[in-house]
Amino acid sequence: MKQSKFYLLALLLIAAIFMAACQATPAATTPTDEPDVTEPVDENTNDNEGDEPTETAEPEETPTEDVDAPTGAKVEVRWFVGLGAGSDQGTIAPQEAFVEAFNAQSDTITLVLEIVDNPTATDTLSTQIAAGNAPDIVGPVGIAGRDKFKGAWLDLNPLIEANNYDLAAFDPATVEFLEVKEEGQLGIPFAIYPSFTFVNKDLFDEAGLPYPPQEYGQPYVDENGDEHEWDMETLREVAMKLTVDANGVDATSADFDPENIVQFGYLNQFTDMRGALTMFGAGNFVADDNETAQVPDQWREGAQWVHDAMWKDHFWPTDAYVASDVLATPNPFASGHLAMATVHMWYAAAWALGEIDFVWDTAISPSYNGVTTAKMHADTFGILKGSEHPQEAFEVLTYMLSEEHATDLLTIYGGMPARLSLQGDYFENYSATVFPGQDINWQVVADSAAYADHPNHEAYMPSYVEASTKAGEYWTRWAQEPEVDINSEIDQLIEDLQAIFDAATS
Repeated sequence: MKQSKFYLLALLLIAAIFMAACQATPAATTPTDEPDVTEPVDENTNDNEGDEPTETAEPEETPTEDVDAPTGAKVEVRWFVGLGAGSDQGTIAPQEAFVEAFNAQSDTITLVLEIVDNPTATDTLSTQIAAGNAPDIVGPVGIAGRDKFKGAWLDLNPLIEANNYDLAAFDPATVEFLEVKEEGQLGIPFAIYPSFTFVNKDLFDEAGLPYPPQEYGQPYVDENGDEHEWDMETLREVAMKLTVDANGVDATSADFDPENIVQFGYLNQFTDMRGALTMFGAGNFVADDNETAQVPDQWREGAQWVHDAMWKDHFWPTDAYVASDVLATPNPFASGHLAMATVHMWYAAAWALGEIDFVWDTAISPSYNGVTTAKMHADTFGILKGSEHPQEAFEVLTYMLSEEHATDLLTIYGGMPARLSLQGDYFENYSATVFPGQDINWQVVADSAAYADHPNHEAYMPSYVEASTKAGEYWTRWAQEPEVDINSEIDQLIEDLQAIFDAATS
């Protein structure tokens, strides 16, 4: 009897050990669901501009030291794509190949790619952050996309210092461009799109005028051999000479007919009020406290300058002219009827200038009151404060931005490399591919990066979309109505913006 009981107990003990072993054995892992593959987003938009910025509660800082993982285990780093480029069909397979190549060479990290459709990416990331399920790396993302998640980004400075990461590989201005007061270094430069002056050389030749300078600090030498600083006043004088009516009379003449203009001198193209007024100096509609509405003094002066350029000097086309047969096909500069335009590097592309029938080149941005500001678009990758593995995420980030691998991603997304050592070959190869046989001075583009606007013209404002829409209403009215008191309008704009900011922060 005792023997039977002992035998039964032994059987039960063996069964219990067997069941415990089964429970301790890891289940076979299965890949997560494939992300939604969507139609391509607008080529000219790096960020989901139509979404409301997300006021994100600041997560607690994540320690840079990770808890020791079991021997032989790999740390999983999640890479979120969709706030900017990267969710269109043509970029998905190359990104997957990039991840596969990274994982093949890493013994400690498994990189996991999460691609989300651009129109839903902001909401998806907001939900993940709120649920405590934030990814580690987000990008590529521009300033507008980044600032939809104010306060959610990790200051990279401690990781840069701990890893002795060399920022000297980048122009100091592009590094500073990604630094935010009281938040720190929120990114490392990746792809940049400086703005500069596009010049229709045929129109200058026809008017007998020398081209604008192509080196910062170089004066403009006019048709009489006199030197002038290439500033907003010189640009105005040259642009008026290049603005011509149907009778061939330019805008400097008393006989000029502003109702029948067939050629314009200048336009800051494809931008909004903040972008256009940045020519007069960097700024924002919200003060450093992120609550108080303002219009910087240089922007007030700039707004009057632009309104006069439209309605008194007539070299800057009004809304009606921009939409007219003179300039609308296919767009103002590419129409061949605009002598100079300020646009970003992304406009120097086949879709914009590949089939034009005139010769164009680059020129520097003009200064204002002795200061040159060339507004910048840029893409970077950020690490979220909610990352559970910031050190490993930084290792992935440095791999992405390295001299060896940044070109792989730049090829996927497009854009000029921020890393100085990659810029020479980039321009040579780009020009040969997109504009073969054309003599274009690309050094102007590289040099313009040193004059980036800080704060950026796309930087954070409370209730970003509503505030941007309100400013757009004023900007449109000024481009449509000649009899406008700009100072009074700006005073009212400040009141309107303050009401929007108060509602957003209350």
